[in-house]
Amino acid sequence: MFLFVFAAFVGYFVWFQVEESGQVINNTYNGRIETLEESTIRGQILASDGTILAETVVDEDGNETRYYPYGEMLAHTTGYIGRGKTGVESLANYYLLNSHQSIWTQFANDLTEEKNIGDNVRTTIDLDLQQAAWDAMDGRTGAAVVLEASTGKILAMVSNPGFDPNRINEQWEELTAETNNDANLLNRATQGLYPPGSTFKLVTLLEFIREYPDTWQDFTYDCQGVNEGEGYTIRCYDSTAHGHLTLEEALVASCNGAFAAIGQMLDPEEFTKTCESLLFNQRLPLGLASSSSSFSLTEESTAWTVARTAIGQGETQITPILSAMITAAIANDGVMMQPYILDSVWAGDTRVESFDSEVLGTVMSAQEVSVLKEMMRAVITDGTANSLKTDLYDAYGKTGTAEYITGSDTTHAWFTGFAGEGDEAIAVSVILEGAGTGSSQAAPVAAAIFEAYFSR
Repeated sequence: MFLFVFAAFVGYFVWFQVEESGQVINNTYNGRIETLEESTIRGQILASDGTILAETVVDEDGNETRYYPYGEMLAHTTGYIGRGKTGVESLANYYLLNSHQSIWTQFANDLTEEKNIGDNVRTTIDLDLQQAAWDAMDGRTGAAVVLEASTGKILAMVSNPGFDPNRINEQWEELTAETNNDANLLNRATQGLYPPGSTFKLVTLLEFIREYPDTWQDFTYDCQGVNEGEGYTIRCYDSTAHGHLTLEEALVASCNGAFAAIGQMLDPEEFTKTCESLLFNQRLPLGLASSSSSFSLTEESTAWTVARTAIGQGETQITPILSAMITAAIANDGVMMQPYILDSVWAGDTRVESFDSEVLGTVMSAQEVSVLKEMMRAVITDGTANSLKTDLYDAYGKTGTAEYITGSDTTHAWFTGFAGEGDEAIAVSVILEGAGTGSSQAAPVAAAIFEAYFSR
């Protein structure tokens, strides 16, 4: 009995160290963190190339000020301290306050009442891509996320409108005032929830292929600009009549009527299973503060609800980060990777810890990926995202124009897609709130990001 209990204790201790210790150590209720703050100068946050994104500046009187040289451009990524902690400042709090200076140096600092130098945390952020996304968004409200498809590295993450983390204390009342409707502190890339619009047709297409493995290639639809079914009326954009369409042509033209018809052919329960396998209706394994994307469809759903859901409207909501994750999985042969932003921890020039990529699971088969890639490529060469057609790289994608106010013509502009192959592939998701069409507004932002990546 004693040996059994001892073995169980050892097993639990090992499990705790591997799975839970990081969360407990970095928990805001951990009293040791306060002790570290009193004895350690907070370390630097670095970009992937070692450029400083955040550091503590100490004046002649020993006063410490946290300085963010890139200000608003990286505010939601680095986060801030002072009014709580967010972003990487929160995620890497323990590492930034831990010190791997030599034991003799730390002993000497204790005797002289000097602070130890905290470790530096290197992130996965690619400053060139962050700058490209920031410039292309041009201050418009929305978000852009860039992932390395084969690893899940977050290469860039922009959210507008933002704030200046250097002035967070003095601007706090203004940023949190009830009259401020801009939600500056919200990281729209991970916390913003939006109707996905036509970008969701990729998921509807995936489900259609799964439910009709032997006949999906035979699908055709005659678009008159309006699909009037029993209990619903779905219009294509500007009521454009697309004529006779194959399945690929329906995606290329982003035909609402065709996908509304497809929606009526799908099993709601199976559709829900597919969406949940893509991490809808659950918390993302992200580390950063994030919202759960939602999908709701049952056997009792009306034909109107089914039609709207199939074209990315209805009650479906998605975060830009999940949109990028699903797209990255297509680029990565159906394997979805866990997104991460912490790359490694350094004490001076010595690496003391590294963070590796993790597989979340295989969410699509090789055949499904092949079909999706072929059709997403056609969207670029012959469809709504032809602004990404170039000799520099081969892009694959889908635009979206999402209604979000009933009875209004105002729409969110979406693009999600990827470019490159294998380890070179990056996935990009862009949303611009109330900006218009995805093809005219969001796709050019993605094009600027791809250009920055593949032209260097």
